[in-house]
Amino acid sequence: MDLLRIGCLGAARIVPAALVKPAASSAEATVTAVAARDGGRARAFAAKHGIAVSYGSYAELLADPDVDAVYNPLPNGLHGAWTIRALEAGKHVLCEKPFTANAAEAEEVAAAAERSGLVVMEAFHWRYHPLATRVLDIIASGDLGPVRHVEATFGFPLLRRADIRWQLDLAGGALMDAGCYAVHLVRTFAGAEPSVTSAVAREHSPGVDRSMDAELRFADGRTGAIHCSMLSPPRISARVVGERATLRLTNPLAPQVWNRITVKGRDGRRHERVAGGSTYSYQLAAFAAAVRDGTPTLTPPADSIATMRVIDDVYRAAGMDVRAPTPA
Repeated sequence: MDLLRIGCLGAARIVPAALVKPAASSAEATVTAVAARDGGRARAFAAKHGIAVSYGSYAELLADPDVDAVYNPLPNGLHGAWTIRALEAGKHVLCEKPFTANAAEAEEVAAAAERSGLVVMEAFHWRYHPLATRVLDIIASGDLGPVRHVEATFGFPLLRRADIRWQLDLAGGALMDAGCYAVHLVRTFAGAEPSVTSAVAREHSPGVDRSMDAELRFADGRTGAIHCSMLSPPRISARVVGERATLRLTNPLAPQVWNRITVKGRDGRRHERVAGGSTYSYQLAAFAAAVRDGTPTLTPPADSIATMRVIDDVYRAAGMDVRAPTPA
């Protein structure tokens, strides 16, 4: 396969940044088709972004023999069903986060991926940037000493009341949309799976969290925490506390714009920034390499299941219902 031909399920706002722009500068992948339930919207999106083919249904795109893989940026509650349908149609899948509505559905997708032998990769784009590698290298180096606590924060203001991310029937809520990043950051930097000791939610509407704070604990005694909100000033950060020093990470989700690592300890304080391009470009390159060469991804279904288990447990600890899939 010389060029990975990707079809997009939906004309979501994230698509230009997450797929169209990275593909335009890629020698490994191209966007060949887009589908939307409104054919007119699909045609307008295709014309605006130079995509050759548009469809008025997702099923039509999945039946296209000239599409090798799909990007799934549909609402959270539809991720699982359409990823499975794409696999059944013989397409590799790059699925937006959160992977599914809940852990049980994530296990169903993982099983479908295993049966198909196709690539399924969750779009935690931050994980593919050199900044993530650098933080992991610092932790592994021992500069911080034994790690005792890991936490992450992701907040932003989502003021559009009609936004789908506020809809319970589409598996919306702050923990699903923003908190999934915080959970993934903590899991990644801790290198282990946490249990949830407590959680507090503030509701935007019945059953839909506008913010969530959770306390975590690891089997070896380390602690963790996540903080997320969709009605707060922008804040994207992480903190890793060791016995000798503390690492603070600023802006791991858009490090190409600006980022900073600060390590403060007994020997003083140091700052560094990590150069690199768009996180989405690294992500697309990793997806293409997985499809073309079988290169293992950093965000496979097993990783996704682990993240969704923590999300489910946070909702339970906060006294809220675990999210349910949306009928496709």
